[in-house]
Amino acid sequence: MLKKAFMLVSGNAFGSAMSLARNLIVARLISPEDYGIASTFAISMSIVEMLSNFGLNQMIVVDKDGDDPRVQSGLQGFQVLRGLTSSLLLFAISDPYARFLGIPDLAWAYQVIAFIPLINGLQHFDVHRLKRHMKFNPSIVSLSVPQLISVLALWPLALIYDDYRIMLVALFVQAAAMVILSHLTAERPYRVRLDLGQMRDATKFGWPLLLNGILLFGVFNGERLIVGRELGMLQLGLFSMAQTLTLTPTLVLAGSCQTFFLPQLSKANERPQAFQWLGIATMEASLVIGVLLVLGVSLVGAPIFDLLLGPKYAAMIPILVPIAVLQAVRVAKTGGALVALAKGQSANAMVANLFRVLSLPISWWAVVRTGDVYVIIWISTVAEVIGYLVSVFLTSRRTGLNMLPLLLPVVLTTLAFSTALIDAHVYAPRRHLLDQIHIAQWAVVLTCLAALVSMSGLRGYLVRRFWRKSE
Repeated sequence: MLKKAFMLVSGNAFGSAMSLARNLIVARLISPEDYGIASTFAISMSIVEMLSNFGLNQMIVVDKDGDDPRVQSGLQGFQVLRGLTSSLLLFAISDPYARFLGIPDLAWAYQVIAFIPLINGLQHFDVHRLKRHMKFNPSIVSLSVPQLISVLALWPLALIYDDYRIMLVALFVQAAAMVILSHLTAERPYRVRLDLGQMRDATKFGWPLLLNGILLFGVFNGERLIVGRELGMLQLGLFSMAQTLTLTPTLVLAGSCQTFFLPQLSKANERPQAFQWLGIATMEASLVIGVLLVLGVSLVGAPIFDLLLGPKYAAMIPILVPIAVLQAVRVAKTGGALVALAKGQSANAMVANLFRVLSLPISWWAVVRTGDVYVIIWISTVAEVIGYLVSVFLTSRRTGLNMLPLLLPVVLTTLAFSTALIDAHVYAPRRHLLDQIHIAQWAVVLTCLAALVSMSGLRGYLVRRFWRKSE
């Protein structure tokens, strides 16, 4: 089981690493302004995914009849219809979307992007069905290898284009590779059919996922839309890259945390004492991810990002630590949501994300008044803090978990994040590693270490596992 979990985590990490590598290479090849335009392609895709995500790939795994060829062909037919609908919707909004962002002359690019959902709709669902039988290789191959192919395609594309069109074509290459590999790794022949009853069942299954997808769109893309509209493509390029560099590791580690802890939490459901210490360990693990991110960005973020992206992205460096803190608080919420999910409470994540979405009008008003990207980061961070506190409260109330052991780790983690923010404000991050060393950095290191040491639940969990292996 651990081998399969490691394989899943490795596959997800590889796909995320390739996606990050593609973004870094594209950013290196084109100007920050063009990268801002390129980032709007992903946002436009997210809009359509948000409005049409019914979790069909998850339904074929959890449905008791998911192995039935008729059920699979019906879901594949619904996926084709969903892809066609998404393409038409994206094509219809391409012109107003371009005008909203202040780049009406690029509406054609969003019209071209509209064909990608149609391509995605042709994927073979065998890669998802086989998960029912613990066969993960087809899914890993079809999701991670296309990312590698899109990276390899950048070299010939760079010989043809020198602007945002590199990303435009790379996204097509990735979508086509994903669909082709899903068919090559399938065991069954590809069949589609339209079944209205099955579509109704799929819609009933997927509407909570659809609602949460709308909230997640606001979490991951709301501020970027505001920055792009009000501050322009140059600021959007810098803001998007800072978000990408800090978001990617938290997504990978949070996904790994879920893969690792959720089965154990589910097994401990009927044992209150075991669920208590395992639940605290899970929530502390989500705090650890954030602490390590903030510590890493504070110490070596600026020099590493300068090495990766060059001087043209130097204006991004001052916002790295604040955005890292924002992402750290966001990922901290996942621990409570995971514990609640093990008890069958799936709405915690949705409620915690709601505060970030509700903060978007405030951020928009503030950036119009100030023209300052920092104000968006501060407002979003406050919203995430509120979301975290609500998540902890709901988790305690709905699962019966005693949160008192979490108090000291949360206090020390807050102190560590505050110290990092003060350090970044007083001593602006330097592009060269030797220039980074100063007295305030030791305060960041000490407070982060204190936060890590205080997490007795996670430490006890690791000691127990190590002790069992050594016996």
